[in-house]
Amino acid sequence: MPSSRYERAARKAGHRVIAGIDEAGRGALFGPVFAGAVVLDPDRPIRGLDDSKQLEPERREVLAGRIRERAIAWGVGAADAFEIDRVNILQAARLAMKRAVQQLDCKLSSKCDYLLVDAVSVDVPIPQRVLIHGDALCFSIAAASILAKTARDAALREWDRVFPEYRLFSNKGYGSPEHLSALERVGPTALHRFSFEPVRNVSKFIVWTGYPMLKTAEALKITKAPGIADAREPSEESVQPSKPSKKPRLPLALAACP
Repeated sequence: MPSSRYERAARKAGHRVIAGIDEAGRGALFGPVFAGAVVLDPDRPIRGLDDSKQLEPERREVLAGRIRERAIAWGVGAADAFEIDRVNILQAARLAMKRAVQQLDCKLSSKCDYLLVDAVSVDVPIPQRVLIHGDALCFSIAAASILAKTARDAALREWDRVFPEYRLFSNKGYGSPEHLSALERVGPTALHRFSFEPVRNVSKFIVWTGYPMLKTAEALKITKAPGIADAREPSEESVQPSKPSKKPRLPLALAACP
């Protein structure tokens, strides 16, 4: 069961605005990956916080409401299937986490000064601690997992109305037998993740041939500017293929502060 030990340790170290971060939907075949970010209020505890995967759907919804009501601040971010197919699911999950932190900071008078993150680091300039199985260890991460999961479930219920043949209402985009059967019968939608083999294998068209590479170092050549004596060209090793060459398209309503 999670506890508040990691939040207490962070406060003892001098941090004041401590957020838990987690994602939902990394293994699904359809739709965005979501992430939640939560700053819990130590004076308003929420009983029953746990890894969202261990909770019944009705209980998750109840707890999500309590988190939104009692937390000091919370945020939700997402990265869509197009971004997943461009940068890979791990980097897309990290992008969703970054967007959740940005949403969170929009609601805080003082910015986050410490992050507790499940499994992976977040690409923001904030001190952070990564906890393996953090949603089962830390209250803040568990709360974030609940918000991410319930937000994604709500989105999948809406998509189920558009694509009822895939039974997204029940399988939430994961590779259940009925989902795989529908993929075999009617093929994937544009919102399926073509970088995932079960989707790619049933597509009638070649729509994904690998993660796009960045421009070569030659194309990214840095020109020496007047007054700068030693501007250098980047080496091929310095080009990071996991980062998109253009700013990713941000999901509506999750891209920036309202």
